[in-house]
Amino acid sequence: MTKIYIPKDYKSNLDLAQTQFFIKEIKDFFQYALARNLELLRVSAPLFVKEETGLNDNLSGVENAVNFSIDENGKQTKLEIVHSLAKWKRYALHRYNIPKYKGLYADMNAIRSFEDLDNTHSLYVDQWDWEKVIDEKDRNIDFLKMTVNTIFTTLKDLDYHMRLKIQGYETLLPDEITFIDTQELEDKYPNLSPEEREKEIVKEKKAVFLIGIGKKLKSGKPHDDRSPDYDDWNLNGDIIVYNPILDDALELSSMGIRVSPEALKHQLEVSGNLDRLEKSYHKSLIDRELPFTIGGGIGQSRLCMFFLQKAHIGEVQVSVWPEEMIKECSDNGIILL
Repeated sequence: MTKIYIPKDYKSNLDLAQTQFFIKEIKDFFQYALARNLELLRVSAPLFVKEETGLNDNLSGVENAVNFSIDENGKQTKLEIVHSLAKWKRYALHRYNIPKYKGLYADMNAIRSFEDLDNTHSLYVDQWDWEKVIDEKDRNIDFLKMTVNTIFTTLKDLDYHMRLKIQGYETLLPDEITFIDTQELEDKYPNLSPEEREKEIVKEKKAVFLIGIGKKLKSGKPHDDRSPDYDDWNLNGDIIVYNPILDDALELSSMGIRVSPEALKHQLEVSGNLDRLEKSYHKSLIDRELPFTIGGGIGQSRLCMFFLQKAHIGEVQVSVWPEEMIKECSDNGIILL
């Protein structure tokens, strides 16, 4: 079991019923504001997809999806529980014929059975997966930053909303989000690990958008792994905030401008995954049947944990935890749902 962090003298200001009330308050407020600000239509989303389509998110490429098989025309067809809807959304925009600068979002529920469980990681993942149609000319850093600022404004609105709702609530976010490239961050803290770099920069800036997840840095390694077939590694990033209750960095969103056919081929080649070009999704992208898009995922439980200043993600979602973790949490005033 991964060791969890216990804040000194921790005690949540909210009981179980109050916590459940404010979980709904946060989710209702944020999803409606996000949909309005990004012009998104809510759609239903799959819990599982056919493995052969290539629609499932491969994450860093080494994680195995929970799977099962069904009988289809006398043959066994493998289905996978989704890791996220990173690629499915782009296909859905095409299928629903969503016009340029409009988009969609969905409640994504996933199982990531390989996760190391700790304060912020669970076997169960819930996020708002969103995607928006753009023009090819919008595939640039300025458009990425403009979209990030829109999302950050929505987060700021939620921060203010919670201040009105909870007595004694202290504002958590700065006035502006800081943009920094992964190479800039490595140059700034060359002797620190990627996780330590993130903690240092958010302790200083309180909220950052870290650009360039997946691309190789001067050190010879990427800041972090990212699947090669949805984000463009030069036009993506993570929204990371400083979480005072854990005195640590907390990633709230992973997002980016999606790969063009050319970027897809390049990233598959350098990552040694050219075999994916045989999947139906990848063929559609290469054949330019799919629109140019920007999109990402925003963690629902992460958002609730942050804005309610909970010490463990299990305080805002129901999942399964090792017995020793449950006991350690209980002994220290952390009540898991």
